[in-house]
Formats: sequence, structure tokens, C-alpha cells
Amino acid sequence: MTPQEAYDKVKELGKRIPELELEPAISKDAKYSYYYAFFVIKGRFILGEPAISKNAQYSYWYALDIIEGKLPDFMHNQMILSNDESAKHYVNFIK
Repeated sequence: MTPQEAYDKVKELGKRIPELELEPAISKDAKYSYYYAFFVIKGRFILGEPAISKNAQYSYWYALDIIEGKLPDFMHNQMILSNDESAKHYVNFIK
């Protein structure tokens, strides 16, 4: 199952379904990990944080919408080191 297929299934059902093991599939993709955290869990999706951390834009949105502050250290460091416009917004956000 692809990350998108897994996300679409849980979005359709409107809740977490751990017994279907969809979270590991979702966690492989930054976009769907962020969407899952924001739209389904409405909170941190720790399993998806490594994938999210590889995308500066989703990392910024995750800090803004989910964490509501500074990212966990491994995500924060990767964000700061990225040469992305989102990193500038993130730095301003956490000040």
C-alpha cells in the first residue's frame, strides 16, 4: 500500500486505525505524514517525523500547526541546515 492509499483510507474513515497497520505506510512520506498529523490525529505523528524532517516546507508547517513551537532537535537541526525559504520562516516563528 502506498502512503497516499493508506492516508486516503484513514481520512475516509476519519480516525486512526492501528490494527490495519496503515501508519507505517503513511510514515514513509512527508506530505502524508503531515496531513495525517494535521487532519486525522490532530497532534504529533512521531512515526512520520523522520520523513517530515526531510522536507523543509512540511517541517515548517508541522512546527507551526502541530508542535506549535520549536521542532524536536533532530528536525530542528535539519530545518536550520536546509537552505530553504521555509527555514527562514521557521526561525522567525520560533523567536
